[in-house]
Amino acid sequence: MSFEEKIKKANEALDKLNNDELTLNESVKIYKMGLESIKKAREELEKAKLEVENIDE
Repeated sequence: MSFEEKIKKANEALDKLNNDELTLNESVKIYKMGLESIKKAREELEKAKLEVENIDE
């Protein structure tokens, strides 16, 4: 999954969390999925940052 797809998934989770009809369990599940997407995207971003720093050296 690409960086952009991970961010899109996180945003979709946020949109779903704004639904007043979700149960607490559903909300927690969606929240965890969103956090995992953000974590993976952040890791990918850090890798890219290190690559750019290595190029600049």
